[in-house]
Amino acid sequence: MSRVRIIMGFVAGAILIASSGAHAFLGWPAIKLLLQRANVSNDLLGGVMVVWQFGGVAMLTFGCIVLWLFTQLINGRSMSLRPALLIGLAYVAFGVWALAIGGLSPFFLLFIIPGLLLVAAATWPSARAV
Repeated sequence: MSRVRIIMGFVAGAILIASSGAHAFLGWPAIKLLLQRANVSNDLLGGVMVVWQFGGVAMLTFGCIVLWLFTQLINGRSMSLRPALLIGLAYVAFGVWALAIGGLSPFFLLFIIPGLLLVAAATWPSARAV
């Protein structure tokens, strides 16, 4: 197992988990306030809240999957890192799309950077015995 691969995997997983908390506990109150100031209906506010919180749960789940996969590697188990690769690619694709439609806001690098880190960790060559 490659030490660099493991470190990148754990860092990416930790970022996903931390960002899920920030999304749910810091992002939602700010979005809710903006929506209330815009005088949106309670039905719309509730619908947006449900979707927003699901995003946070999904991010947390992705981070837990990533940490579990890389923990299995540390424990010497042979694991496919395809789930980590798919999660990383999804983060990169979403981040690039959001960057393109979001006026090139650097905020969306918060999706692209951990996504790229995870793609690198999932595809990093395994250490081979000589």
